[in-house]
Amino acid sequence: MTPIKLVLADVDGTLVTHEKVLTSRAIASVQALARAGIAFAITSGRPPRGMQMFVEPLGLTTPLAAFNGGRFVRPDLSLVEQRVLSRKAVEPILAIIASHQLDSWIYRGNDWFVRERHGPHVDREEWTVKFPPIVVPDFAEQMDEVVKVVGISDDLEAVARCEADIVRQFSPEVICKKTTPPRDQSTAVFAARSQPYYVDVTHPQANKGAVVLALGKMLGIDPNEVATLGDMPNDISMFEKSGLSIAMGQSSDGVKHAATHVTTSSEEEGFANAVERFILA
Repeated sequence: MTPIKLVLADVDGTLVTHEKVLTSRAIASVQALARAGIAFAITSGRPPRGMQMFVEPLGLTTPLAAFNGGRFVRPDLSLVEQRVLSRKAVEPILAIIASHQLDSWIYRGNDWFVRERHGPHVDREEWTVKFPPIVVPDFAEQMDEVVKVVGISDDLEAVARCEADIVRQFSPEVICKKTTPPRDQSTAVFAARSQPYYVDVTHPQANKGAVVLALGKMLGIDPNEVATLGDMPNDISMFEKSGLSIAMGQSSDGVKHAATHVTTSSEEEGFANAVERFILA
């Protein structure tokens, strides 16, 4: 087995519990990785400001892969690199989200924009990321330099249909096909659910599989020497790129099937158990 040199973890539902608690065992596991000479990094659909709270307790020195790799920042939030959506893609993506009766958010830089101050899941997201959104009447002034668009609804079937519709029309594979007239390749996107009620839309190279490759390049680590941990469908892409992958116990069967191993749930110290059993052991 190839020795592991980097552990890359999703945040919500993986590193932290459902109530966003970073447990003492999780912290101890990251400290144990450091003592073993194994680097640790996190990736999330969260904005950078929503990840900074983990820097001090975990002693993070690696880049934070925010927006599922749409924006890489140092622990002080200074920019390393980012991948933004084409303006030509943002408006039609928003239209698809609206056609499925989902609410929408936009992220640019470190800022979060919404149209309703207390719209679906806004309060919960604010509590999670620890900063408020900027309320705007519409997104007309926020179409440039967009890192992520989110569709939100508690109608989980509608969220799944919206994701499928975006993929069907804007995935790189579709854009690259010969069509008449030819499609603008700059409009390609990556879409996946980071939670059952969220569909995240980012640059096609802003996905967790690309995060594995990008962090490996930044840190001089081969992808086969990376272990990844996650719980949602958008984590499958990083499972596919890493040498070792671990699904959380509450993951769907599809996510579990894509992983090398399955640990306990995030409510049962799944992250710490995975580090102790599958990586340090």
